[in-house]
Amino acid sequence: MAIKRILVVDNEQYIQEVTKICLETVAGWEVLTAASGKEGITKAENFQPNAILLDVMMPDMDGLTTFQKLQANPATQAIPVILLTAKIQSSDRRRYAQMGIRAAIAKPFNPLELANQVANALGWTF
Repeated sequence: MAIKRILVVDNEQYIQEVTKICLETVAGWEVLTAASGKEGITKAENFQPNAILLDVMMPDMDGLTTFQKLQANPATQAIPVILLTAKIQSSDRRRYAQMGIRAAIAKPFNPLELANQVANALGWTF
């Protein structure tokens, strides 16, 4: 089976590093990182990841705007997106689901559980 490729889009370097280490170590996935929505869209087009973990609160272009641009692009619209967010309520989860977002994972997350949370949201096994 091919190794899953995950794109992590987060403006915080620390979150990028922790997420990359956790997903590579626990699940054996390949992890790409981007520090902005614009960079994330470019990397999604070029590398066609199996999923995107997307921070909601970012400067310049926030996560929801980035998601909308990914959805509007035929090259990236089929890539499942999971939000990483510090602010999440049940009403947010419903709204995200209606938008087509697969799941939302609260920050701070447990690094050892992150791969399981992603896999469960996408119906993957590792």
